[in-house]
Amino acid sequence: MRAKSLTLVAASSVLLAPTTLPAPAPAPTVSPRPRQESAPAARSDDTGPVRAADLLAAVRQCRPISRGRYRLDAGAPPTVPVCGLDDAVFWKADMDIDCDGRPTARCNHRTDPHFSPATAYRQSDGRRLDAERLPYVVLPAASRIWDHRAHGVGGGSVAAIVYRDRVEYAVVGDIGPREIIGEASYAAARNLGIPAHPSTGGVSSGVTYIVFKNSRLDAIEDRAAAVALGERLARRLVDGQAARESDEAARGDDGATRGSDEPARGPAQEKGEPAGESRGTGEPAQGNGDSVRESDGTARKDGPAARKRDGTARER
Repeated sequence: MRAKSLTLVAASSVLLAPTTLPAPAPAPTVSPRPRQESAPAARSDDTGPVRAADLLAAVRQCRPISRGRYRLDAGAPPTVPVCGLDDAVFWKADMDIDCDGRPTARCNHRTDPHFSPATAYRQSDGRRLDAERLPYVVLPAASRIWDHRAHGVGGGSVAAIVYRDRVEYAVVGDIGPREIIGEASYAAARNLGIPAHPSTGGVSSGVTYIVFKNSRLDAIEDRAAAVALGERLARRLVDGQAARESDEAARGDDGATRGSDEPARGPAQEKGEPAGESRGTGEPAQGNGDSVRESDGTARKDGPAARKRDGTARER
């Protein structure tokens, strides 16, 4: 019994003895990773609608393509040149309201003493344009100052109108006086936040008109097509201008051109474009500007029926 007891005591001692666990291995030392800069997120303005600021930056500098300058109103000094880009023409002017075309609640003889039921161009179905619903731009009649037809611009051409922080896509829908520039439809003004009343509306400055070359729509009234094509061409214009500026900076070339307040230097024609009175877009013949040929074949005189924002008659 003794021996057994001693054996049990010895065994108990072993079981009751504190167990010493091995110390945990030290955690491996991890060298800190160099901080990885996340790739910049795509800017919303690279994929979304083109911003007014981006378009204005793309037309910051003017290369005049008109032989002279246009007046904002009858009797005003000629101060506005038409400027050229590779794929567009543009000018910076005021906005007067064109309410001509199909009579509507807001565009008629009562609201506009100089209202005309005719516009230089018509819809694809032959109906007159609706200035109250269709945003359109008015071009000056072809003349010695500038012939828009020689630059791939005419009826149905797609345009972007910029005012403050807004961009409105439109089409060329009418022809105005041969020495005056800066006019758009009731709908274009309203969508830009410009007072649109045909007699008292408009704005005296700050409007940029960009018309894209060779962008004519067969259905001038197709608003969705004008917006889709306008967005695409505006994006191409903005991206192309940014690429050119980047290339010029890489070459150490400041890329400076004459500003829009510098006088035109003779008959500046864009490279590769025909000079003279060639017809580029199949629009009505316009002679020397004394009359404008309507799309139905009739001629309307450039007489005092047209008006500018101050309500006075202006020579068409």
